[in-house]
Amino acid sequence: MGWTDERVEMLKKLWQDGLSASQIAKQLGGVTRNAVIGKVHRLGLSGRAAPSKPARPVFKAPRPARPVAQPAAPRRIAEPAALTLAPPLPAPVRYVDEAPGSATVLTLGAHMCKWPIGDPSSDGFTFCGRRQSDGPYCVEHARVAYQPAQAKKKSGANDLARSLRRYI
Repeated sequence: MGWTDERVEMLKKLWQDGLSASQIAKQLGGVTRNAVIGKVHRLGLSGRAAPSKPARPVFKAPRPARPVAQPAAPRRIAEPAALTLAPPLPAPVRYVDEAPGSATVLTLGAHMCKWPIGDPSSDGFTFCGRRQSDGPYCVEHARVAYQPAQAKKKSGANDLARSLRRYI
């Protein structure tokens, strides 16, 4: 079917009412969604009474941090203070003195420590430059970069019941 003056007027009215191109094509009959879009474009109909989808917000506020659940402490029989042992402290992380390194991007060799020192956008940015160990860093920087894996907590009956409830 062709575009008669009556069908064009109906198209303009339906377009201003906010109907989608496929809805207009169904009401007019004999035309496709793409034909409606093409005709709307050729007629220069750009404004709509209501947008087809609501505008998405540009900024989304960050979520508040989730509180960390503390595991319930097991009940213990009171012991004398002299026999109570303090829990072992985790090994402190050693920080290496970050004096300017001896290597720049241009002088960094294959067997030199590639630990960055300073701000990459500043002129004083360097690399450690000491002899590397097994990986890309020297022994001191490897201790900082590679932390030992934490021991996994054994799951108990409560964890098993909680995970089963998820699937039931």
